[in-house]
Amino acid sequence: MAQVPQTFFDALAVRTWCGLALAALGRAREEIDAINVYPVADGDTGTNLYLTVESAATAVEAVFAGYEAGSGAGGAHEPAGKPALADAARAMAHGALIGARGNSGTILAQLLRGMAQVLAAEGEASHTDGRGLRLALRRAADSARQAVAHPVEGTVLSVASAAADAAQTAVGAQGAEGDCGTVARAAYQGACAALAATPGQLAVLEHAGVVDAGGRGLVAVLAALVETFTGEAPGFSAVASGGPARERGERREQKGRNGQEGREGAPGADDGEGPAQDCADGPQGESGPAFEVIYLLEAEDAAVGRLRQRLDALGDSLVVVGGDGLWNVHVHVDDAGAAVEAGVDAGRPYRIRITHFGAGDAHTRGSERPPRERVQRAVVAVVPGEGLAGLYAEAGATTVLARPGEPPASGELVEAVRRAHAREVVLLPNDADLRHTAAAAAEQARTEGIRVALIPTRSAVQGIAALAVHEPDRRFDEDVVSMTSAAGATRHAEVVVAERQSWTMAGICQAGDVLGLVDGDVAVIGSDVTATAETVLNRMLSAGGELVTLVLGDEAPEGVAERLQARVREAYLAVDTVVYRGGRQGALLLIGVE
Repeated sequence: MAQVPQTFFDALAVRTWCGLALAALGRAREEIDAINVYPVADGDTGTNLYLTVESAATAVEAVFAGYEAGSGAGGAHEPAGKPALADAARAMAHGALIGARGNSGTILAQLLRGMAQVLAAEGEASHTDGRGLRLALRRAADSARQAVAHPVEGTVLSVASAAADAAQTAVGAQGAEGDCGTVARAAYQGACAALAATPGQLAVLEHAGVVDAGGRGLVAVLAALVETFTGEAPGFSAVASGGPARERGERREQKGRNGQEGREGAPGADDGEGPAQDCADGPQGESGPAFEVIYLLEAEDAAVGRLRQRLDALGDSLVVVGGDGLWNVHVHVDDAGAAVEAGVDAGRPYRIRITHFGAGDAHTRGSERPPRERVQRAVVAVVPGEGLAGLYAEAGATTVLARPGEPPASGELVEAVRRAHAREVVLLPNDADLRHTAAAAAEQARTEGIRVALIPTRSAVQGIAALAVHEPDRRFDEDVVSMTSAAGATRHAEVVVAERQSWTMAGICQAGDVLGLVDGDVAVIGSDVTATAETVLNRMLSAGGELVTLVLGDEAPEGVAERLQARVREAYLAVDTVVYRGGRQGALLLIGVE
């Protein structure tokens, strides 16, 4: 991306920087993924950083598009409706916040938010100078460090602090504030030096022969900042990029693909040294938490303070970023449901993503760290509520939460397939309306070399049935056939409240009526939730069945599950019943009959 160098930090510079940073991370994504061994060796740091900056860049572009549409074209060089620096900076920070992925992406979002706090403080000013950039870098480093529950040196936090320190030192040496190009170049050089030092600060990195992946990503972002103000991309030294260490990491990864183990300096190799240093945010132990939980949260500051304490006790790698009522929460835990419940108690969590760390993606602690290889097979499922997200995750699935009225896009499903970090993926859309979206995601994932099978599940209860027979050790085709058969043999129903008057297969319903839908069609219209649910269940069991699955929404009335269980015991002696809590899933009740 060729750009005229920007003398000052204005809205156009923010836009240029986001574009250049996205391009830089796109080029470096695979390299950064390959050296990702800390805090979890799941090989996705480069991808997470790219997606975070992509969200930031999209938000900035939307601000420019809005101004241009409202003001019309301006002169030959820039639109008449160019936004103020504060507008662009806030958009960048907000976009990064809502799109942050993973530990490193969440920290990067806070770095950008810290910068935006300083840049937006200029009010309606059209630009800031080197002094403003220096202060922004300092605020960014400090706020990111505060967002991490237990900061550890040798990570992206160290690189950010070194960048801010170097910017300050360079300006002081000149006896003047300096221009933006001078400040950016000093920050970049300080970050490169700090990155090269990370293996000496974290034994995990030294043992693996790599630099910190998050810090490497930040260096790429700062290189883009230098290019924004100078028009030239700085040369990236062998030391900063990992040099010989990076080459060792690449050889190690290639050997892993060939099935060779016990590699010198590789995770899991016995080099005679003590155990690796503690994970960034948790107590040292033999193994790390099983799940990564990420969600956006609408909550007050006081509630977030209490949430930090609860999550800190549940797991590690805790990062909570944001403010002004909107937060991005990231934590590694063994009890994914408890982490989500903590968010529910604090406010309104949404866009919940729960990832199960596979055998090749465990925390990199001690001498028992597994090799960084993809797992053979994984399941990716769309689920309608927090409770089901926890249930699916505990069964080993990577989940994508679909809030009522907020269906996931194909890009979110592709990202979930990538997060599963598997050679083979079974995709469960759990919604008839998502079938085409899921098909597009599967096709995209296949172009990336991932074998994907789409099972057209129409309800979360069909997905539960499919997951129950999933056996990753058998042949892929056989597993898919078995899961498809189990889903197809499961009739599904839901009980909801009508929002408006409508014509249905069962007649005309009024707003507030209770509707019982069987296999997607309205079969019962009633006034009482429990009575309607019982009628629906009787209709479903009239054709036979062996197992009834009930998934209760948060607004389901007390006693409905007990009444339905009693009805099954009374009238269908050979049928078993299982009950789950689905959380805020839209429907009052989901019913499955196998």
